[in-house]
Amino acid sequence: MEELRSKIEADKSWEELGICNDFLFGKVMQNPELCKELLKRILPELEIERIEYPELQKAIKFDADAKSVRLDVYVRDEKQTIYDIEMQVTDTKELAKRTRFYQSMIDLQMIDKGQSYKKLKPSYIIFICPFDMFDKGRHIYTFQNICKEDHKILLKDETTKIFLNAYGYMDDVSKELKVFLDYVAGKPSEDAFVKKLESAVKEAKRNREWRYEYMTLLMRDQENIEQGIKQGIKASVSILKDFGVEDDLIVKKIQEKFNISKEEAEKYVKDND
Repeated sequence: MEELRSKIEADKSWEELGICNDFLFGKVMQNPELCKELLKRILPELEIERIEYPELQKAIKFDADAKSVRLDVYVRDEKQTIYDIEMQVTDTKELAKRTRFYQSMIDLQMIDKGQSYKKLKPSYIIFICPFDMFDKGRHIYTFQNICKEDHKILLKDETTKIFLNAYGYMDDVSKELKVFLDYVAGKPSEDAFVKKLESAVKEAKRNREWRYEYMTLLMRDQENIEQGIKQGIKASVSILKDFGVEDDLIVKKIQEKFNISKEEAEKYVKDND
């Protein structure tokens, strides 16, 4: 019954998804023309002509002990410049360090042992966010490495990090980029590119294979969360017992902390004996 309920919830969630969902965003960006148009709106100065073999939800992992990286949209253009585009709905307060980690993994992916560092190509890590990470009202925040003592001196390592804010209010981006960010923020638009994105979202949601993939990932995430909660309850019970707290009080505390029934709490306590 619990598994059936999870499937129903996942199916309902799929029907309600929009462009802000990272999974759906990655699927929509499998269309190289849409991906190229988005990059051209974000980085018009690069004059991108074509996108070479988009590789969506690219997983990068180098050994069993390393933290894996799963990128939403990983592409390169005709000049071999690398782009990682991420749709990020939640402000986790760690996005800056995530770009640092992503950059290191992307660089390791680019060159083999013994190759010259000159082989490293320019790269852009782009986060699209429906929130203002820096609370300054900008639509776009672009970061490159510069000299602290003289801001005219660039390190020229050819790495760039960009954070886009769908709720900016400054007049700091092109009309084309602003209508896309407005779309991310949920505002309707008659812009041709936005209309294409809307159509692509609807088409993606009709794809049964993608829906099954999403539901599987969602249920797996739910299982991982539930497992983490169980581990947290067990750890809490063990710590409270070590401090000599009475069982009745432990039951009450974990009921309140984890929002579980008295019967469930009592079982955790009993299992810890």
